[in-house]
Amino acid sequence: MKTSISRALKTTLKATACAALLASASSAFAQSSVQLYGQVDEWVGAQKFPGGKTSVQVSGGGMSTSYWGLKGAEDLGNGYKAIFTLEDFFRAQNGQYGRFSGDTMFSRNAYVGIESPYGTVTAGRLTTQLFVSTILFNPFIDSYVFSPMVYHVYLGLGTFPTYSTDQGVTGDSGWNNAVQYSSPNFNGLSASAMYALGNTTQNGAKKWSGQVLYFHGPFAATAVYQYVNFNNSPGDLGSFDSSGVPGLKAQGVAQLGLSYDLKYVKLFGQYMYTHNDQTSTSWHVNTAQGGVSVPVGPGTVMASYAYSRDGGGFDQTRQTAAVGYDYPLSKRTDIYAAYLYDHITGQSSGNTYGVGMRAKF
Repeated sequence: MKTSISRALKTTLKATACAALLASASSAFAQSSVQLYGQVDEWVGAQKFPGGKTSVQVSGGGMSTSYWGLKGAEDLGNGYKAIFTLEDFFRAQNGQYGRFSGDTMFSRNAYVGIESPYGTVTAGRLTTQLFVSTILFNPFIDSYVFSPMVYHVYLGLGTFPTYSTDQGVTGDSGWNNAVQYSSPNFNGLSASAMYALGNTTQNGAKKWSGQVLYFHGPFAATAVYQYVNFNNSPGDLGSFDSSGVPGLKAQGVAQLGLSYDLKYVKLFGQYMYTHNDQTSTSWHVNTAQGGVSVPVGPGTVMASYAYSRDGGGFDQTRQTAAVGYDYPLSKRTDIYAAYLYDHITGQSSGNTYGVGMRAKF
């Protein structure tokens, strides 16, 4: 009898211990998590930049730049979480990391931070608020191949000798050595502020920006402003001298964006004002973009037009238009076809066309 009771007691204790271990493991998994994710995008077609020649190619990032990432969160209790993100661009067409030769490993994002009921603070390499505003309010989103607005914002100043223009934004879509605060969401309204340092003894080297975002039903809007007086390191804005823009000291950019989803068509609109300070003078650029996305069958037709005009500087206009169709094969995989026309004053017109496939994981 005693033996039976002893065996039963041992069995009960073992079961209790196993349950405790399982509960502990379950609690640990609930409190922390790590996720692997990304996308691969490749397209085949031809590209001709303004003033250049046509190049037939198999290339990456037709509709979105390929990348992979790791992100994690740990529950610290009382509504607080420790977070991290590491994201690397890559080129599937040749197996190399980065968007281009010389790009850094985790150039998309690389940061740690704290989430709280009062907002989120992150520090490291961070995606800029201007980039977020640019991609959310045009139908081609973040395409560096087919989005007219991305061309006018990020494929302008500094592209020489591919083509010559003094329009566009200095710097990358991500800032190094940056700190950002993002507010909680108040009924669709949120705000954020970012500051980046040159990390040298030149304490005057700085970048800063602020953004407001609003989402309410079918309507969305943004306003963002950024100021920079260096690109990658203090004093390096002089690197634009070879592009015919000598003595560039600083740049301020303001951008507004709106969208409205009518279900049968989604409307997009953007306006951007860019002010450039040189040693002895200054010039500005006005940019506007309008676009639509229309559900057609299981896919979506996209169309966009962007126009920029110098006030001083090279005295240029730039007109870029694109049309495309995106067809979902599944929730994670789509195929697309698109065409883009690009013209800058005094240079032969550019055009890009191709088909591609994007797979998310």
